[in-house]
Amino acid sequence: MESKFTFNRTTEPIAEQLERQGVYGTPIRNINEQHEANVSEVEVLKVSGKSRPSSVAGAISGVIRQTGRVEVQAIGAGATNQAIKAVAIARGYLISSGIDIVCIPAFIDVLIDDEERTAIKLLVERRPGFSGSNVSPIIQ
Repeated sequence: MESKFTFNRTTEPIAEQLERQGVYGTPIRNINEQHEANVSEVEVLKVSGKSRPSSVAGAISGVIRQTGRVEVQAIGAGATNQAIKAVAIARGYLISSGIDIVCIPAFIDVLIDDEERTAIKLLVERRPGFSGSNVSPIIQ
């Protein structure tokens, strides 16, 4: 049974949250703003601890082939474990067709039953500048 939860995305940019906590730096703000501008309209896959990694990997691969990026969200250690395994499996599925991926992890706050919890967000994207001809045996 899949749990349903709503995501409470803060409107405050990550760089401002970091500055409020005493972490400063212009490079962080520039990277953050560019990243936030690029992630609008990204398909979200929610993973539970009972999700089959191979099924999630197939979904990740399909979305990557169509749009080039997907967001995978998980709450808890079991769900995060399944999500990470799914990304690794998806990489194997995609590398054989000349597509490599990168994974950008982040924390997000979610609201479940009026209670705020921390989740893991994995932004999975095509690896820029990759061509299938330069695949090393380690990647495969």
